[in-house]
Amino acid sequence: MQATASGRSRPHRVQCTAMGSEYGRIDADGTVYVKTADGEREIGSWQAGDTAAGLAFYRRRYEDLATEVGLLEKRLESGAGDPQSTRTHAEAMKEQLSSAAAIGDLTSLAVRLDALLAAAEERAGEKAAAREQARADAVAAKEALIAEAEQIATSTTTWKASGDRLRAIVDEWKQIRGIDRRVDDALWKRFAAARDAFGKRRGQHFAQLDAERGNARLAKEQLVIQAEELSNSTEWRETAEAMRELMAGWKAAPRAARDAEDALWTRFRAAQDAFFTRRSAVFANRDAEQVENQKKKREVIAAAEALDLSDPKAAQSTLRDLQARFDAIGHVPREAIRPLDDRMRAAEQRVRDAVDAEWRAASMESNPFLSELRARLAEAEEKLARARKSGDAARIVKAENEVAQRRSLLPT
Repeated sequence: MQATASGRSRPHRVQCTAMGSEYGRIDADGTVYVKTADGEREIGSWQAGDTAAGLAFYRRRYEDLATEVGLLEKRLESGAGDPQSTRTHAEAMKEQLSSAAAIGDLTSLAVRLDALLAAAEERAGEKAAAREQARADAVAAKEALIAEAEQIATSTTTWKASGDRLRAIVDEWKQIRGIDRRVDDALWKRFAAARDAFGKRRGQHFAQLDAERGNARLAKEQLVIQAEELSNSTEWRETAEAMRELMAGWKAAPRAARDAEDALWTRFRAAQDAFFTRRSAVFANRDAEQVENQKKKREVIAAAEALDLSDPKAAQSTLRDLQARFDAIGHVPREAIRPLDDRMRAAEQRVRDAVDAEWRAASMESNPFLSELRARLAEAEEKLARARKSGDAARIVKAENEVAQRRSLLPT
């Protein structure tokens, strides 16, 4: 039978001889001892077989203890074990070592347990520090969200985007954990106050906007009425300017509510379009008439330019008729006025030059003084011809000078 931990044997006894090892022994009567730093300690009685089997039995008990310590060490080192639980377990094992019924190096096992307790204590401190740091980080994260919310509450004017952001902050807030309830409640009150302040400021903004839009609607209704009154006007220049001023006033006025703004704009634009469409139709007819007048004036100019100047007085008479026709033709496009007038003036000047030339020729033929000058010029030209035949250079120069002098006396 196996030995009991108290050293008392069960009824069946087996005779064995004394046998020992480095860390324990079994004496001749079956008493089992373990060697410690304080001396031998009786840990039981072995009566179930030979001594070697008994020593192996108690060594296995020691190995179990060592295995358990090793598991605690590995779990703590890997981070899988909770430091507090490891410490509790190690303390319990150390207390059991003084009465453990096992044969082995209990002293080194105690040293390992002391080291394990120290490591557990250190890890517990590290874990506590990590928890405190995580708590501080969580508080800092929520304070950053609060600061953002407070900035939104006091300065933002992007109402929709900011409202969406505040809702997103609530979702982010819920993901941040590790803060004690009292601190978390205080932080939440600050965030809620910022969110409420934003809501209040947004409400005030839209209330003011509604009031402004009401005033804008009234102002634009007046612009619409004025535009509708002008839409049937035929004072094209003045009304066009007035319509442009009304459009400038519309653009300068603030926007009304969207449905009112759209309806008023439809009326305003319709009044503007009605006037400018009528004006465009009138101007289109006027433009077509002016283009036709331009064509007629070109035909008159072409006739003036083609006048036969062999009889200047007849050409002058015909020109008077053409001038009358030219002046009777109505307006032409503004850009064509100057070119047409220039061509007509040129054609008129051509006829006047011909008439003037004929008058000068007639005047010269009937003037005796001019006839005498022409006769003397003819004599000088004959002398020049004779001088050139003679080849006398001095005579030629003298004759040329006389011809030039006589010719200068005649009118051009």
